[in-house]
Amino acid sequence: MLLEAVLNVGSDLELGSTLQQIVDTGAALTGARHGALGVLAPDRDRIESLYTAGMTEAERRHLDLFPDEPAGRPATLTRPGRPPGRAPDSPSGGPPVRSFLRAPIRVHTEVFGHLYLAGKPSGPFTDTDLALLRVLAAQAGIAIGNARLYETARQRERWIAGAAAVTTALLTGTDAADALMTVAERARALAGASAGVILQPTEEGGMEIVTASTLDDPAGIVGTVIEPGSAVLVQLLGGEPVFIDDSATDPRMTTDVRSRFGPSMMLPLQSGGRLIGTLALPRRRGERPYTDVDRLLATQFASQAALALVLADAQADREQLAVYEDRDRIARDLHDLVVQRLFATEMMLESTRRRAASEAEAGELLGRAVDELDSTIQEVRTAIFALQQPPAEAPSTFRGRVLRETGGAAALLGFPPSVQFTGAVDALVGAETGKELLAALRGALAVAHRRPGVSAIEVEVDATVRLPDGRTGVRLVVSDDGRGEDGRPTTVTWQAPL
Repeated sequence: MLLEAVLNVGSDLELGSTLQQIVDTGAALTGARHGALGVLAPDRDRIESLYTAGMTEAERRHLDLFPDEPAGRPATLTRPGRPPGRAPDSPSGGPPVRSFLRAPIRVHTEVFGHLYLAGKPSGPFTDTDLALLRVLAAQAGIAIGNARLYETARQRERWIAGAAAVTTALLTGTDAADALMTVAERARALAGASAGVILQPTEEGGMEIVTASTLDDPAGIVGTVIEPGSAVLVQLLGGEPVFIDDSATDPRMTTDVRSRFGPSMMLPLQSGGRLIGTLALPRRRGERPYTDVDRLLATQFASQAALALVLADAQADREQLAVYEDRDRIARDLHDLVVQRLFATEMMLESTRRRAASEAEAGELLGRAVDELDSTIQEVRTAIFALQQPPAEAPSTFRGRVLRETGGAAALLGFPPSVQFTGAVDALVGAETGKELLAALRGALAVAHRRPGVSAIEVEVDATVRLPDGRTGVRLVVSDDGRGEDGRPTTVTWQAPL
């Protein structure tokens, strides 16, 4: 039986299953009715987890496994009328337990926990029972060590895979807010935390929570500020991680949300001497604290995530710079080649038209050609101005906002409206006048969209017109080739003083 037990104890690499198997095997070897394995917490002052055999849940809750005798060696304890340690009279509520076995389980040189057996029906435990338990405890230490190594390897593998996934996600094109949320969500899942929080430095010298990924309602977390001068903040700004056993009672924690959480890690997101922010991973109150392995792996993840954030930010800057450079090149080519050639052609046609003025038909044809070239030049110039707008951002100029409206209408119309600007519209058209003009433009484009037979729309914005009262104004003219009620093309005109 002992040989079979020794072989079976090391057959499972999952730590919880291994511990339960040790209790069951110990009870079977010695004939005990009750068995318990208490795993010591890192501080050695309490039981972190308990595995039992032959006990109900109520009996487990009343069990106390801290005997007065030295806990570092095996023992056979016999005490009339007293159970193991400071437990009640018996786990089952029956006759008092008069003897029990205890053996420490060592992993390398560290006492991992103690295995207790009690309630042998045939009488007190014997020296043979103690010898069997000592052999089982020694083998259990080896099995637990292997299971812990396996679990640590799996845990490390998960953190490495998580860091790789975060890096891949950030480098495939994610904006700043989504990038921070990606880091917070992945870290929370890997650490088994109740929240993943990103803090960033404020102008006042503190830190503010800017992103929160939680299993519960995140209300009240985002926007929380750690004020300047906090002991935690001094460590974080210095690039040092902060590990807290209980956020609710630790005097270093000063925020209002600390009462929600227990064990916590606060890890600086730092790369190349640059502090991007802080990754905080709090667990609920009462949950198990973070181990040294948890802290090491989370710290490594934070360093990798910080590097990925810096690389993603640099990549976004390079891509935006490439777009700007490409647009500058296109604008130069359009201006230096296309516009100059069109302008030269227009001048030649204008000269030819004047010399051929006696021939009415030739003059009319040349006039139309000049007008077409002039319109083309205006549209090319409009395209050049459009290339000056930053990509993926709201237009910063009035000209850009007009082009955005016409560009959006093109998706509905099936063709892009032709747009022409006259005068320095960006400098002359104020904010309020611009809003009114854009509203009139949207209305005119909507009317044109509803009108049948429209295949071309011309939009003209002129900031050099003279109003009837003599003031300078801006005029919007929207013309289309659809037929109105009178059978003629329709034109919408709007104007206002500058």
